[in-house]
Amino acid sequence: MHWLGRYRFLILALICFFWTGVIVLGHFFPDAPFISAPWRGEQSFEDLLRREGRKTPAPSDFVFLGIDQSTLQLPPLSGEEIASNRAFQLMTEKPFPWSREVWALLLDRLFGAGARLVMFDMIFNPPNDGDPAFHAALDRYRDKVVVGANFDMQNPNTLQEITPNNTLIPPPQLLDDRVGFVNFWADPIDGKIRAVTYRVTDRQLADLPSEEIYESLSARALAKIGHANDVPQDFRGHMIRFTSPDAFAPRPLYEVFDPKFWHSNYADGAFFKGKVVMIGSSAQVEHDTVVTPMSPTTLGPALHLQAMAAVMNHEFLRPTSAKIDLALVAAAGLVAWSLVAFLRRPLLCLGGLVLITVAYLGTARVAYDKIGLLLLTVPVLSALVLSGLFSLSFEYVLERLEKLRTRRTLERYVSKNLVKEVLENPHSYYSSLRGARLPVTVLFSDLIGFTTLSEKGDPEALVVQLNEYLSRMTSVVFSNGGTLDKFIGDGIMAVWGNVRSFGMAEDAKNCARAALGMRRELRNLNQKWRGEGRMGFGMGIGINHGEVIVGNIGSHERMDPTVIGDSANLASRIEGLTRVYGLDILVGATAAELVRDEVYLRSVARVQVKGKTKPVDILTFIGARNEEVDREFLKWLETYEEGLDKFRARDFTQAKILFSRFLEFYPDDLLAKMYLDRALRYEQAPPDEAWDAVEVFEKK
Repeated sequence: MHWLGRYRFLILALICFFWTGVIVLGHFFPDAPFISAPWRGEQSFEDLLRREGRKTPAPSDFVFLGIDQSTLQLPPLSGEEIASNRAFQLMTEKPFPWSREVWALLLDRLFGAGARLVMFDMIFNPPNDGDPAFHAALDRYRDKVVVGANFDMQNPNTLQEITPNNTLIPPPQLLDDRVGFVNFWADPIDGKIRAVTYRVTDRQLADLPSEEIYESLSARALAKIGHANDVPQDFRGHMIRFTSPDAFAPRPLYEVFDPKFWHSNYADGAFFKGKVVMIGSSAQVEHDTVVTPMSPTTLGPALHLQAMAAVMNHEFLRPTSAKIDLALVAAAGLVAWSLVAFLRRPLLCLGGLVLITVAYLGTARVAYDKIGLLLLTVPVLSALVLSGLFSLSFEYVLERLEKLRTRRTLERYVSKNLVKEVLENPHSYYSSLRGARLPVTVLFSDLIGFTTLSEKGDPEALVVQLNEYLSRMTSVVFSNGGTLDKFIGDGIMAVWGNVRSFGMAEDAKNCARAALGMRRELRNLNQKWRGEGRMGFGMGIGINHGEVIVGNIGSHERMDPTVIGDSANLASRIEGLTRVYGLDILVGATAAELVRDEVYLRSVARVQVKGKTKPVDILTFIGARNEEVDREFLKWLETYEEGLDKFRARDFTQAKILFSRFLEFYPDDLLAKMYLDRALRYEQAPPDEAWDAVEVFEKK
């Protein structure tokens, strides 16, 4: 234990270094179990920031016309509505994909209403009806329209481009400013899309010698609305700050062709003036959805709009660098070590760890919201918390070992529960030592005839025997929650309720359990000693309950935490009467009433001890109610108690009969014999009228 304390700073440093090292290793071995968990958890924390933190404002001029279920099926239309509407004719002639003349009609309608840009999150690869009409529209509005293309990445060595067919846009389509790729590249670990790639080269996509540069659908659209310079010019993924998941709610596309909705919902087209319109699938059956940190079902067309909004608002996220990450983890371990090593108060250390954790989380949130910085958090806080908690655990173990060493030393001289109270609640204990009146239960025990025995016996053997006896008895006191007040030669004074009380009744019951336990232990000891050829001991126990003064009594040189008062003195006097009545346990009436439901009691006498003016009833314990006792004796004890009542009521003839009847079954009972003799004597010569059955003792 001592060496742990001497090397405390070093051990704490090793604990913090170990956990910091474990976290750092997780950075270099991302697939290793356990140690990589904080780094994997960082992704989840960053996703939480994306969901709960500041969002990119959604441009008010972005509109998403979705090919939803209602557009695919169309509501019931009258023959006149279909006949008068070319788009509805084409949409009802065959199921989706319709004739591409529909898209030509849509472009005419939107641009006729003043739309700024129309984007198609669609490929238009296979030839289809209406391609010439759509081709003409794409040429007519070439500066205000963008359509999609796709890279098939199934074969890593082959780049397969899926583009609008040659009829619509002549090759090479991906170099035409009306065509942009619609691909998003998901995180390979969990399949979520967190970053947008605005420009790629074919060398990035496949092992090809050329290096053509291709732009995304969103990059093409941004260029056409005057934000070309805002688009990142590199070829890597850029983490974006997402808009709210419901920022670009799709509107049913068919409503644009329906005169009723065109008038009521779109103000005869005025709604679309200056708008950037995205056309794409919003029907679940089309499965054009992706997984993002914001939602597991983000619509693909809406994600393109989010990519554009991020560029227009310059809302890109950046993580801290690897060097800064490792420095932050190391700093967390150092902070944990400093906190525990120098503060040295567990609750304050724990509060400090919580405060630092909360402050760091707040900093991470502010950094995300204000400057788009993804401050490394989970590994840093893991290093802080693990280092701090394990350091605190070491401090706790060290403190417990030190307390245990101190307790074992003190318990050789002071009562166990007193030591416990001093170590665990020093302030309340020290305040009680100034003096207080408390109801307590006091036990005195003494060996009978030990003084005479000590004058004749071998001193060394007697000391060994006495120490064995005292060890067993004090062990019983401690196991029943008592305080060893002092040894008085071969006597023991114990108290319940002075250091810590469980209530008057429970304190008295604990004392009663201790007294019965001492009785059992002495029987076992005597049996053992006699088997070894040594003499046994006799013992007397006196118990009393009442109010005493609890305090630190003594001189400036030596103080003794003890109890003083009439109730304590009476317990000592009661113990002295055990020799008079030939019983090993006597208890005052107040204590007896508190334990009556736990112990079988027997009335003994009404006495007035030396120094007292008022008589008290004393009783004895037959045994605990949960122990094996002589049921026959308990039955005949009622006869004895009735005889004692008659005796105290001066009905000596009836008392004589009852005591005699009891003695027929228990002829060796000393109490019954004593009262029978007195009943016979008083029957012949009754006492005077002042007699109250009180026995007065002039000696201690």
